[in-house]
Amino acid sequence: MKFNYRVILFIIGLLLIFNGLFMLLAAAVSIYYWEVEWVNMLLAAGINIGVGGLLWLTNRNNENKELKRREGYLIVSGGWIIMSLFGALPFVLSGAIPNMTDAVFETISGYSTTGASILIDIEAQSKGILFWRSMTQWIGGMGIIVLAVAILPILGIGGMQLFVAEAPGISPDKLKPRIKETAKRLWYVYIGLTLIETVLLMLGDMSFFDAINHSLTTMATGGFSTKNASIAAYNSSYIEYVIIIFMFLAGMSFTLSYFGFKAKFAKIWENEEFRIYLYITLFSASVVTLGLLLTEDIGVAKSVRDALFQVVSIITTTGFATADYTIWTPFLTLFFFMLLFVGGMAGSTAGGVKIVRHTILFKNSILEIKRQLHPSAIIPVRLNKKAVPRDITYNILAFLMIYLTIFAIGTMLLTMTGMDFDTSLGAAATSLGNVGPGIGDVGPANNFSALPDTAKWILGFLMLLGRLELFTVLILLSPYYWRAY
Repeated sequence: MKFNYRVILFIIGLLLIFNGLFMLLAAAVSIYYWEVEWVNMLLAAGINIGVGGLLWLTNRNNENKELKRREGYLIVSGGWIIMSLFGALPFVLSGAIPNMTDAVFETISGYSTTGASILIDIEAQSKGILFWRSMTQWIGGMGIIVLAVAILPILGIGGMQLFVAEAPGISPDKLKPRIKETAKRLWYVYIGLTLIETVLLMLGDMSFFDAINHSLTTMATGGFSTKNASIAAYNSSYIEYVIIIFMFLAGMSFTLSYFGFKAKFAKIWENEEFRIYLYITLFSASVVTLGLLLTEDIGVAKSVRDALFQVVSIITTTGFATADYTIWTPFLTLFFFMLLFVGGMAGSTAGGVKIVRHTILFKNSILEIKRQLHPSAIIPVRLNKKAVPRDITYNILAFLMIYLTIFAIGTMLLTMTGMDFDTSLGAAATSLGNVGPGIGDVGPANNFSALPDTAKWILGFLMLLGRLELFTVLILLSPYYWRAY
C-alpha cells in the first residue's frame, strides 16, 4: 500500500492558501495604519498563496481522493510544520525578527498557542506584525485543520481522518452527524465568543486594536499580548475579570459552549469534566489567595484578583500575566509549576494533559485498590455515568507515561545547551503544555530571547508535540508506520 501523495499535497496546498488569506488581513491592518510593512506582509501572503495554489492546482484532478487515517496524521503534522515555516515569513521579510530561528520559534509558539515569545520590546513592533502574531494563535487555537475539514467534503474529500488526528482531547464529540457540520458549529462558537469579548474589552476603555488582539489570543488560550507588561499594563480590574471569564470559557469544551449558546445550561452542569474543571480552578485560586493574604500586603480584593487571574491563565494554558508568581513564596512557585501539568477540558483550545485524563486516571487508581480486594469483580471506570472503555484507559496511561518521559528528556536536553536546571524544568513543562510562562528565567516577567538557538528548536518541537497531543507526531517516528506502506 502506498501513500496517496497527491491528496496530501492537495490539502497542504489548501492550508497554505488559508495561511496566505489570513496574512492578507494583517496586510490590510498595516495599510490602515499607514505602515511600510504592508508590502512585506503582502509579499509573504503572495508566497503562501502562490505555493499553496500551485500544490492545489497540480493535484486537484487526482481521481483517488480517499484519505486514510495514517495519511491524516502525516497531513496534520507535516501541515503544522510547513505552515509554521511559511508563517514566519512576515517576521523575517519585515525585519521584525530577522533571525530565522527566532522567527520560526515565535511562529510555532503562535500556532501551537503556547505564547512563549522572544520579542523583547513588543510595543515597538508595527500593528500589522502584532496582528499577524495574534492571528497565528487564533488560527492554531481551534485548528486550521478543522477549518479545512469544514470544506473538504465539498471538494469530495472526507475530513474525519483529519479531525481525529488534530482535535484536542481523547476524541471529538460530534454535535451533528456530519463532521463538516460539527466543524462549522465549533467555528461559529469560536468566532462569536471572540467578537463578544472584543466588545466587552472596548467597554473597559481598551482600544479596538488592543481589544481584538487580546480577544484573538484569549479564545485561542495563547497569551500573546500587544503590551510588554501583558494585561498588567492596563491596571484595570474590569479588563482582568473580563479576560478571566473568557479564558475560563476558552478552557471549556466548545461543545459545551455551543450548548450554552443554545441555552441548554443543564447539559453543561451535567458534564462531570466541567464540574471538576470548575472545582480545580476554584480550589487552586483559593490556595493562592490564602498564600497571598499570608505573605503579601496587597489587600483582599487584589489578592483574590491576582490569584484568580494567574490560576485561570495557567490552568487554561493561556499564559497572560498580571503578576509574577515566581517572586511569591517558594510554595506558590511550586504550586504554579504543578498547575502547568493540569490543562483545560478536552475539546477546548487549551493545552496541557487535560482534566478528563486526570479524572479517568484518578478514578482508575482508586478502582484498582478495589480490584485488588475483589480480583474477580468487573468494576469499570465511569465518566458522566457511562463506562469508559478499557482501551481509552490504557491510552491515557500510555499518554501520561510518554508525556512525563518526554518532559524529562526535554529537560535534560535543555540543560545540555547550558541552561540552568530551574529554567530547563520550567521551559520544558511550559512548552510541552503549551502554557507560555514557566519558572526560572522563563517566568511571567521574562521571555525566551536569551535562550540558545539549539534550545529554541528543542522547545519548538516540544510545542508541536504538545499541541498535537504527542501521538499524532510520535506515530510518524515509528518504523511500523512507514513499514505499513
